[in-house]
Amino acid sequence: MKARITACTAALLLVVSGCSAGSSASVSAGPDTLSVGFTAEPANFDFTRTDGAAIPQALLYNVYEGLVRLDAQGRVVPLLAQSWTVSPDRRTYDFRLRQGVKFSNGAPFTAEDVKFSLMRVKTNWTISLKSTMDVVDHVDVVAPDHARVVLSKPSNGWLFSLTSRLGAMFSPTGVADLANKPVGTGPYVVAARKRGDSVVLKANPAYWGRKPAYSTVVLKYIKDPTALNNALFSNGIDVISAVTAPDSVPQFQADDRFQVVQGTTNSEVTLAMNNKRAPLNDVRVRQALTYAIDRKALLDTAWAGRGTLIGSMVPPTDPWYEDLANAYPFDPAKAKALLSEAHAANLNLRLRIPNLPYAVSAAQVVQSQLADVGVRTTIEPLDFPAVWLKQVFTDHDYDLSIIQHVEARDITTFGKPKYYWGYDSKRVQQLLAEADSGTPEQQVAAMKQVARQLSADAAADWLFLFPNVIVAKTKVGGFVPNQVSESFDLTGLAPR
Repeated sequence: MKARITACTAALLLVVSGCSAGSSASVSAGPDTLSVGFTAEPANFDFTRTDGAAIPQALLYNVYEGLVRLDAQGRVVPLLAQSWTVSPDRRTYDFRLRQGVKFSNGAPFTAEDVKFSLMRVKTNWTISLKSTMDVVDHVDVVAPDHARVVLSKPSNGWLFSLTSRLGAMFSPTGVADLANKPVGTGPYVVAARKRGDSVVLKANPAYWGRKPAYSTVVLKYIKDPTALNNALFSNGIDVISAVTAPDSVPQFQADDRFQVVQGTTNSEVTLAMNNKRAPLNDVRVRQALTYAIDRKALLDTAWAGRGTLIGSMVPPTDPWYEDLANAYPFDPAKAKALLSEAHAANLNLRLRIPNLPYAVSAAQVVQSQLADVGVRTTIEPLDFPAVWLKQVFTDHDYDLSIIQHVEARDITTFGKPKYYWGYDSKRVQQLLAEADSGTPEQQVAAMKQVARQLSADAAADWLFLFPNVIVAKTKVGGFVPNQVSESFDLTGLAPR
């Protein structure tokens, strides 16, 4: 969920060789140093207890690795597992592990760590996504390089979930201070952090795989879009991980010092509605607000037309995608009629948003368009990630919000009544269960029904799919156009 619900790009920073979270993050630049600009800074490095996308954005695949990962096409491929087999009943997974792998603290990686890591999600993790691992019944250590995972029932989504932070491998010797000192098997370690400014990653000298091209990567956190752009123009950074001032893209395209990489993401920019709170517990009110918003005009105004109208929590890269963008055509008259039918006059709603550029820009358009149908909104920008995550995501203290949900296949969150949507549909919960346990064909059919039901219930309003727009100096290569995982994967970047 990134606001990217990005609550803590935490993953990024941990310190490996004794570096504390308050250490200076200054580093001398050189040909083997890369500086990447981001908008949302992680609150800490513990993505097991801190929701949001900022931590895995920084740490997943870079500091932490799992048994499997997603490749550039969104396919599940081996990482710490060399291979795996699945039993005919689809409940038993046998993973053959790479040998000679060590954690950054020197501990060897074995099947014992697979058992520890997967079972720990069930017992120690607190983030909202942890329930995905409930389907794991037990893990057997068959041999040091052979882990057997037994599920309580077949699950189409379980192996895919291992490509996310949920599949990160930990050592029992490296979890004492996850918020400050991450210990993984990845190509980088967290060397320093300067709060409010940056995190420094250094190449892991004991890494089992290919040595990264850059021995030092500085993650710079700059919230202001203009300041972020200026940092690239002035050589303060080498890469903007995601452009936050879309009107500036032509300026970069016209400058031969830079390259613009454009593609798509899994990130749905969503107008969240508190389904449990009156008047939004009335489907007619939610439908009215959805009819009142001209999403094409919003995209053009708030994000320079860059992005895709989708109308659901399903991006085009998912197998069950259907274009539902026209399910609620812009119709202010119908919005007013529905509000009248629901006896919802003179509404005044709190629109509590993260203080990030896309949310602020979109909120202004939403406020204006809702005012045209007689709905007043008060925009309340909240510091992100800490305040937004606490008050909106955790405490559910909001009427409306605008947030970028970045986790892959996160439509399943609508099957969790305690999630901050406040949406509780037994039909959707049943369809999700059928999709997870059925054949691949049954999964696609059931997930399409889920998306249609969410649309019919106006459980939220999906404003647009966020584009992947990276700007970098031409000397940096290795970028892929589509963002398919939670990670800003540094492992493929190299000088050219």
